[in-house]
Amino acid sequence: MKRIVIFASGSGSNAENLIKFFQNSDNVSVIQVLTNNPHAKVLDRCKRLNVSALSFNRIAFSKSQDVLNILKLSNPDLIVLAGFLWKFPEFILNEFENKVINIHPALLPKYGGKGMYGMHVHHAVVENKETETGITIHYVNENYDEGAIIFQAKCEVKASDTAADVAAKIHELEMEHFPKVVERLLINL
Repeated sequence: MKRIVIFASGSGSNAENLIKFFQNSDNVSVIQVLTNNPHAKVLDRCKRLNVSALSFNRIAFSKSQDVLNILKLSNPDLIVLAGFLWKFPEFILNEFENKVINIHPALLPKYGGKGMYGMHVHHAVVENKETETGITIHYVNENYDEGAIIFQAKCEVKASDTAADVAAKIHELEMEHFPKVVERLLINL
């Protein structure tokens, strides 16, 4: 059985999608969700879906070994960042080399980096009059949104689209592709 640990910071729609996708799998299980936000809606989703969930603070994550020790005990085959906003510490990345992936709501390398998440990305796409955008699933390295690209999917941006319209299109791409890409990665591990 392949094991996934998800990191999330907010509502957890991608986390829930992954949990439901693998819920009845004989080969893959989402064993835990970790969040840096003790008020994140992802915690309510996990409770409803009967998945272990924990919150942690910055010290536990990047200044001590606490989160690393939780991960070592969980022994995940893949760590999936699904709307997780903090930069991953190098000492955790070194322990789980090529086992940490992220989903980004743009076609990297465009609109990546510190502060480029969620609606910030969608506003930038609209303001710059892009004709297309999409999602990027990539490995996580020591820099925001610079790890090797695993998968991208595109969608059209119309001149009349608002940032909210773009967000809805991106959400559809995430729901459709993210679980399938995670599944393919796990099969090849």
